[in-house]
Amino acid sequence: MEDSSLTWEDGALVTIDQRGLPHEVRELRLSTVDQVIDAIKTLAIRGAPAIGIAGAFGVVIAAAAHTTEGVLDEPAVLADADRITKARPTAVNLAWAVERVRAKVAQGTDAVLAETLAMLAEDGRVNRAAAANAADLVQELCPRRPLRVLTHCNTGRLATSAFGTAIGALRVLSERGAIEHVLVDETRPLLQGARLTTWELAEAGIPHRLTIDSAAAWAMATGQVDCVLVGADRVTANGDVANKIGTYALALAARHHGIPFLVVAPESTRDLTMATGREIVVEERAATEITGFAGVATAPVDTEVFNPAFDVTPGDLVTAVITERGVVHRSDPAPGTAIADLARELYQRGWMPGTAGNISVRTGETAVVTGSGLSKGELTEHDMVTVRVEDSAAVSDRGRRPSAETTIHTAVYRTGPARAVVHIHPPYATALATRSAVPGTVGTVRITDYELIKGLGGADPAAIDIPVFPNWPDVPRIGADIERYLLDHPDAAPILFIAGHGITAWGDNLSQARDRAECLEALCELVSHTGSPAAFGTRADVLEIGLT
Repeated sequence: MEDSSLTWEDGALVTIDQRGLPHEVRELRLSTVDQVIDAIKTLAIRGAPAIGIAGAFGVVIAAAAHTTEGVLDEPAVLADADRITKARPTAVNLAWAVERVRAKVAQGTDAVLAETLAMLAEDGRVNRAAAANAADLVQELCPRRPLRVLTHCNTGRLATSAFGTAIGALRVLSERGAIEHVLVDETRPLLQGARLTTWELAEAGIPHRLTIDSAAAWAMATGQVDCVLVGADRVTANGDVANKIGTYALALAARHHGIPFLVVAPESTRDLTMATGREIVVEERAATEITGFAGVATAPVDTEVFNPAFDVTPGDLVTAVITERGVVHRSDPAPGTAIADLARELYQRGWMPGTAGNISVRTGETAVVTGSGLSKGELTEHDMVTVRVEDSAAVSDRGRRPSAETTIHTAVYRTGPARAVVHIHPPYATALATRSAVPGTVGTVRITDYELIKGLGGADPAAIDIPVFPNWPDVPRIGADIERYLLDHPDAAPILFIAGHGITAWGDNLSQARDRAECLEALCELVSHTGSPAAFGTRADVLEIGLT
């Protein structure tokens, strides 16, 4: 078959009726809005990207149906568009696609069709890009052998319009000779894994085995899974992922066993207007889907049921979300735990006394940062707040407020590739920063001729210029100063002073950020003890001043 699962022929949407697979490959031809809505509701068409594009074609059909003698009835078309959007609530792609073509309705049927065909072409391109990005990350995280990958539900060309997302990544890995076999969850209750994914993998010639959903954790425990690859129906701003029911359980098991859990989806599946997964409406479906199968009752008559079609996996259980743009959300294993452990260590050294100081780890377009007003010697992983890098706003707080210095962290993340920031108050560095401050402006400390300079991440191993920022009472103003400075000085070393307020260091991970902070404190101690000259001044005019 052709790679595309959706085509437009003579005024109708033509696709595969997924209800007949794998035993019957039958064509489904949809020429009315009601037929499109019914196909989406009954899962004849399913998969977030696929139902989005199908919904857009539904608007094309509505526009044609409501055009008489060249005059389009715009209110009638928009009313049909609203009906299409409500067909399934959880997947964001449906509303996204319909909204995109709504903007073309006033221009007529041809304009709506052109926009929909553009989306169809885009879907194939973005799926291939996302799949290649995901395959690259899989091989980075699991480099040692042909891979045993577990997948859930169906994420191939049936669920998109072409190539697929998570299955697309499996196809890329298979082409690279990197797949040993794929373990396919059957995906209760409608068996999308058993009926659809196995069919697509067989068609692609990828080795696979089918298993029951409840065997997945045991497969991980017995060393049969190197990586989990799934798709998504919606990804919120903090990295929470709505996907087919059973995904959350897989993420929990993968985290317990230290196995990468990767989500592959197009950008259209991301919903940055939703802060967290708590806002997602999870669709519940008919009782008959779980009280029987294929017309045969398997439960007593009138048994009450709980039948959610989806669940929501917290972003901190997701190793990475990958789209056509690359990795857009990444969560190191238990970032909150790592932050709390480091905070307690630095507290013991006296560098985070009481509630002072804060630490963060970047997780894609969000960051996990220590909560405000908490003793750093008593922090746990539950005392962290997830914030947006874009604007420092909290998107997951667990009842905590983000640290006041969060804007310092996000300024660093917005201006460079850092993945961890440590802001602490070690005595020698804090004293040097305070003594070298230039009131009301950004000053500079230049230190030369110490071996330790090599450990600070600067370009010159023999000399380093360290900015000293004023300690404004309005902390976001400090963050704004830092952001401007780093934008103006893209080659600046990954450390800075804040007068009377300690130091900030950053790096590719927490260990590197901590090491740079330790190195800076040791260097400042040497300068203090030896009385060696340093240079203080403004960015434009650095003056030689000896320490006494």
